[in-house]
Amino acid sequence: MQEEKTQAQQQQASQQAISGNEETQKAEHENPAPDEDALKKIIEALIFASDKPIAIKQIKDIIGDMDTRLIRKLINDLKEEFAKDQRSFNISEVAGGFQFSTDPAYSRWLKKLYKIKQSDYLTGPSLETIAIIAYRQPVTKADIEFIRGVAVDGVISNLMQKGFIKVVGKKDVVGKPYLYGTTALFLQYFGLNAIEDLPALSDFREADLEFNKPQETDNVKQENELP
Repeated sequence: MQEEKTQAQQQQASQQAISGNEETQKAEHENPAPDEDALKKIIEALIFASDKPIAIKQIKDIIGDMDTRLIRKLINDLKEEFAKDQRSFNISEVAGGFQFSTDPAYSRWLKKLYKIKQSDYLTGPSLETIAIIAYRQPVTKADIEFIRGVAVDGVISNLMQKGFIKVVGKKDVVGKPYLYGTTALFLQYFGLNAIEDLPALSDFREADLEFNKPQETDNVKQENELP
């Protein structure tokens, strides 16, 4: 009796395995694995639809069992196609991921489309401060103020609210001051894939580096601007 029961269980398991294989084969027949051209279109759609740079690992996780080298190859193929067709956009590698970006030649019209406000831009003091942080990070507020020659409390607060910088630790000195560094949003905003992509300071002219010039504090108007 026990032997008959065991044989019946084995037969049932065998039938289930056969049925499972048939369903798998049917699914594979109805939904065959996409070829490279189809994969390229899938990747293009993912990059287009993502609201932030999408990494190769994310693409692999979504598509499934796919070589990361093939993903990069197909992205490069897309970039070459857009460049060959002289499209107004292309794919840029930014902040460790990929996103569509428009040709800077069309920025004046895009600004009108989005009606960018002045508050959306980084001011001169903010740009100088974030440049110091980017090149010298991790850096303390005192170090930034020493270089700029002005108080930067308001500027740092503003940059942190915008998400361009963050606290990355504390300096091991008396008072344990915060150390600041840049974020992935900083890379995205300036079109950089990594902080190493920043231009070398030697590439700048002396006129471009105004950190040591006397300046008014950031929250005070110049005398000739007063009513």
